Amino acid sequence: MGIKPEEISTTKYLIHAQINANGIVEKPDVVGAIFGQTEGLLSNDLDLRELQKTGRIGRIKVNINSKGGRSKGEIIIPSSLDRVETAIMAASLETINRVGPCEAYIQVSKVEDVRAVKRKKVVDRAKEIYASMMNESTPKSLKMIEEVKEAMRIHEISDFGEEKLPAGPNIHTSDAIIVVEGRSDVINLLKHGIKNTVAVEGVNVPKAVADLTHKKTVTAFVDGDRGGELILKELLQVGDIDYVTRAPRGKEVEDLEKDEIMIALRNKVPIEQMYHDLDVKIQPKSASASKISLLKNILSKLEGTGNGEILDDSLNIIKEVRVEHIYDEIKKINKQPYAVVFDGVVSQRLVDISSTKEIKYIVAIKAGELAKRPEKIKVVTK
Repeated sequence: MGIKPEEISTTKYLIHAQINANGIVEKPDVVGAIFGQTEGLLSNDLDLRELQKTGRIGRIKVNINSKGGRSKGEIIIPSSLDRVETAIMAASLETINRVGPCEAYIQVSKVEDVRAVKRKKVVDRAKEIYASMMNESTPKSLKMIEEVKEAMRIHEISDFGEEKLPAGPNIHTSDAIIVVEGRSDVINLLKHGIKNTVAVEGVNVPKAVADLTHKKTVTAFVDGDRGGELILKELLQVGDIDYVTRAPRGKEVEDLEKDEIMIALRNKVPIEQMYHDLDVKIQPKSASASKISLLKNILSKLEGTGNGEILDDSLNIIKEVRVEHIYDEIKKINKQPYAVVFDGVVSQRLVDISSTKEIKYIVAIKAGELAKRPEKIKVVTK
């Protein structure tokens, strides 16, 4: 059952309703019941006969079938009324309780916005037209444009520091910079509009870059291979890095497409997270605040596991333990522990044994009643 195109062109909404009747009824019976039982129910402005005369309500469509002494079907009423008036008109249908001599009930299943369907057709057709326009573009002309753009980007590369390191044109003026490995990385990022980059040109980080990292907000963007990890470790040792991100595993920054670059930069992580993952013997740059932030981050990973970690002063793991064994492990550990992080409750007994081992931080979900807190131990809870 459909609506004629000329009706849809003036219709805003289509009221869809289901009808069930305890007897054999036909389309004229249903239409008659709709007009007859809604007459006088609403104001004169919403009288169904008057609305149909003025074209604000379209021709009522009924599709009904009878089987086993019962009738069941669908009613569709086109409406050019506003949203509220259409909703009232739809609700009035549900007051009908008889069709001809038979008991019946009508339930509105949905009110369809015809304009939404039209908008979807417009969008779909626009996509087709745009695709056709793109297909007509000559590959040679596009290639020429890219070649010119590439030449302009290469021309934008500047030199930084005494080592004449490849850098983007905004390296001096931007408050935030991106440190990459080589010239090709700088060019690729320039190609995609990122101009605040500088390359270290090798595993050994130049002094000019190391000094610059102390003045700017720095993101290290390294390759997704072993070489990228080596450069990252060197940067952590001599520079002041704020964030780290990597190319996808096995890929290099110079080969990434724009969407891959943007995803990598969106997914950058604070440097504190890296100290726990890499075997780097270095202290975080802000001793107290950064260390507590990092320890809390480790705790969040342990929460719900029932596990704990005993860490050295570089926050590398000395021992992974179950919470119920943490007291015994601290008691017998040989290597000097610096912090204990675990998914549990800090007890006085644990504080006392930690004090004898000169542990600086105890980090846990919560703390019990502690009668004595040694001055040299900081208890941190979630």
